[in-house]
Amino acid sequence: MNNKPKPTHNPSVKAKPKSPATGKAKPAAGGQPIARIVAENRKARHKFEIIDSLECGVMLQGSEVKSLRNGKCQLDEAYGRVKGDTLLLVGCDIAEYPQATLWNHEPKRPRKLLVHKTEFTKFVGRAREKGLTLVPLRMYFNERGIAKCELALCKGRKVHDKREKLKKADAQRDMQRATRRRS
Repeated sequence: MNNKPKPTHNPSVKAKPKSPATGKAKPAAGGQPIARIVAENRKARHKFEIIDSLECGVMLQGSEVKSLRNGKCQLDEAYGRVKGDTLLLVGCDIAEYPQATLWNHEPKRPRKLLVHKTEFTKFVGRAREKGLTLVPLRMYFNERGIAKCELALCKGRKVHDKREKLKKADAQRDMQRATRRRS
């Protein structure tokens, strides 16, 4: 007799697709890996025209990480600054962590952003052009639990550009409503 167990392969159940490089399951729909967003700078998309963006690591103290995990961060007045060969996040307000007591951090201190050297030279070279600004779009924890900041290279919008953008968005919404009503 054959004592080998029979394979229990069910053809109706499909396996998750694997990525060829890592062998891990692919990210969720949309191509973005699963991340937990801590803070988002919504005004930046209204005030600025985003040209390019870059994911940066953030050099943090322990109490800052704890505070970020509680969602205590504001990016409204933050911006990127280049000093020598370092990239800094200035004006980002990470609230003090109450349990840190004596070893707490300064809420609005400049924080070093960690970027690969090639990305730094390419991104900062473009940032030095006239009228371009470095603006943080969002702060989040990636799928591995590491704090990241999405920094964008932006150009300021004029008032008439902002109004024109709002008009286009309203027209787009009206068209979507009309097509939904017909179907």
